[in-house]
Amino acid sequence: MKIGVLAVQGAVSEHIRHLEHCGVEAVSVKSRESLNKANGLIIPGGESTTIGKLIEIFGLADLIRERNRQGSLAVFGTCAGMVLVAQNIFDGIKEQPRLGLMDITVQRNAFGRQKESFETDLDFKSFNSPLTAVFIRAPIIEKAGPAVETLAELPEGVVAARQGSLLATSFHPELTDDLRIHQFFINICREL
Repeated sequence: MKIGVLAVQGAVSEHIRHLEHCGVEAVSVKSRESLNKANGLIIPGGESTTIGKLIEIFGLADLIRERNRQGSLAVFGTCAGMVLVAQNIFDGIKEQPRLGLMDITVQRNAFGRQKESFETDLDFKSFNSPLTAVFIRAPIIEKAGPAVETLAELPEGVVAARQGSLLATSFHPELTDDLRIHQFFINICREL
């Protein structure tokens, strides 16, 4: 099994390191060729508009959509990646680039600017103990369709969800030593 990490912006090396610690081969994805080698794809945090424009320029957006809809690619969006996988963006710019795969409506930067970044212990469905979640200019899920399963939430709203082979978190699991979220995604990839 190979899991790709979209390598256009964000904490790419941290995600790769976590995947390798989980015992799977990680590939840096910058081209259609490298994407076609992956069973799953992690879209890291960063700036969602920039990442969205870059994946269009590199010819990756349509391939990600196609492979996910065909059932041959699981997709995990963290922070800005959550914004990109969302079908609807509450506060996006006009013609906000997105993959539009997951039946969720997100609000970008729901917790405020960079200086309002924080860490908190978070209960995650199916985990026996809380995990430490790092939120940096994080989005939040404001609305979710009936096929979307809530996995974690804060008083402000849903911060982790799954819809079939799609996983999205508001927080950055690659910035802690806890491998459980990455292992959770690997298990989704194995279900394909």
